[in-house]
Amino acid sequence: MTPHRFTLDDLKRILLQAAGADETTALDDDILDTTFDLLGYESLALLETGGCIEREYGISLDDDTLTDALTPRDLIDTVNERLAAARVA
Repeated sequence: MTPHRFTLDDLKRILLQAAGADETTALDDDILDTTFDLLGYESLALLETGGCIEREYGISLDDDTLTDALTPRDLIDTVNERLAAARVA
């Protein structure tokens, strides 16, 4: 069954799992509107994160979707849109 919502906590967990974090990355702060670049996550880390999301949540995220998501809020919104579409399909 597809989960109902993808949350910031889900994203933080997957970011740490997929790409790790260095000591300058403050994922406990209010990061919703902070760019991934400022958080220390480059495109390769986001692609790995996207792969983890796809496997765990059973949705598809193309590379452009991942690179176009500039902030955690952008990515969370996109994942939730895909989850909603998967429930309807």
